[in-house]
Amino acid sequence: MVRSVPERDAACAIAQAAAVVGDWWSLLLIRETARGHLRFDALQQELGISRKVLAERLAHLVDAEVLEKVPYQSGPVRYEYRLTDSGRGLLPVLLSMQDWADRWVFGDGSLSGTADEESEQARRVAALTGGRLPRLELPGHRDGELLDPVAPGAKATVLFCYPATGRPSPLPDGWADIPGTVGCTLENRLFRDAYDAFRAAGAEVRGVSTQRPDEQRVFAVEEGLPFTLLSDVDLRLSAALRLPVFRAGQALRLKRAVLVVDRDRTIRHARFPVTDIPAAVAEALTLARG
Repeated sequence: MVRSVPERDAACAIAQAAAVVGDWWSLLLIRETARGHLRFDALQQELGISRKVLAERLAHLVDAEVLEKVPYQSGPVRYEYRLTDSGRGLLPVLLSMQDWADRWVFGDGSLSGTADEESEQARRVAALTGGRLPRLELPGHRDGELLDPVAPGAKATVLFCYPATGRPSPLPDGWADIPGTVGCTLENRLFRDAYDAFRAAGAEVRGVSTQRPDEQRVFAVEEGLPFTLLSDVDLRLSAALRLPVFRAGQALRLKRAVLVVDRDRTIRHARFPVTDIPAAVAEALTLARG
């Protein structure tokens, strides 16, 4: 049951937020709707929750305007449950919780922009293979236009996620001391230099970071990048795929990963961690040709 806020905490925003989303099932429902599981039966299957509890939690999140009911068929009417603007505003909260658990529950507390091959993060990314990328849009670097991460018309789309480039904004102090952070410019350059080969294979390349589109634009122009950089500043892609992130400079950053997605949105390949950047680019090209 959803708790009411005691009078002594009526003005406390933390208590008010906990009353809306502090319940275990409510948080997991937000997680699943971000992942593209929008219908009652799909949510029940993913969570293993009773129909009664699921109906109660969905009704609460709809009343709280975190989710909205959208009909997808008539006769009888059936609904999908989609995140509202308010609900999408909770995605950074979920990713912060994920980062905290990866670091302090699964890890030893060390700050890292990568992970071990046998880590829970690596298993989560590996499990993406064979799944589908939910439909969503991210702003592109050229003019901020919202774009589907899956490039239209391409046989496959290579999405490479990277933490951040150092231009135009300076990187946080101690950035180079965080494992896995160095190499973002190199990675972009290697994909740039191999871009014609990717296009000859019928594939498109897109880079993804949590930097703003205007920051990405400056870097893309200076480096002469022929492909689009997508901004996941609102963490929609990160939440949809539960991609590994880490916090540095008071911002959540994507850890380096490479995905190959077919035109039907099936994730054919998911590489994490990326410890050898040239090898990861070559591997993606080989898969794009396959």
